Amino acid sequence: MIGVVSLEKGLNLAKEAGLDLVEVSPNAKPPVCKVIEYGKFKYSAQKKAAEARKKQKIIEVKEIKYRPNIDNNDYEIKLKSLRKFINAGDKVKVTMRFRGRELSHQELGAKVLQRIRDDLDETVKIEQFPKLEGKQMVQIFAPNLSEKK
Repeated sequence: MIGVVSLEKGLNLAKEAGLDLVEVSPNAKPPVCKVIEYGKFKYSAQKKAAEARKKQKIIEVKEIKYRPNIDNNDYEIKLKSLRKFINAGDKVKVTMRFRGRELSHQELGAKVLQRIRDDLDETVKIEQFPKLEGKQMVQIFAPNLSEKK
């Protein structure tokens, strides 16, 4: 710790030590500089950034497609994979596809989506309620982070 010195004096100190004068915090008043080897400084900053990227969790949006007249076994299998995605921390987009005359009976699809919501109850947070987009009804679930605490 040398204290507040002029730029010329800082450059001379770095030159005498055979090192570089590196500006660490340019926004501070006065700017903070260190007398260090610039190559090592860049390398350690790069390592810190790589470590921070490694610890990030990327949330993906998985999609599961249902039909309004789904059988009970098929429903249970899809629900099981939906739970697996939610427990892994991913968001899940549930798509109810309507074909032909099924489009005139959207209440059947809404019932299936309601059944999914009831079965998942506390484990999910509803990010988007059922919304009709063309020939399909879409609902998005996200993991309920408050439950894991």
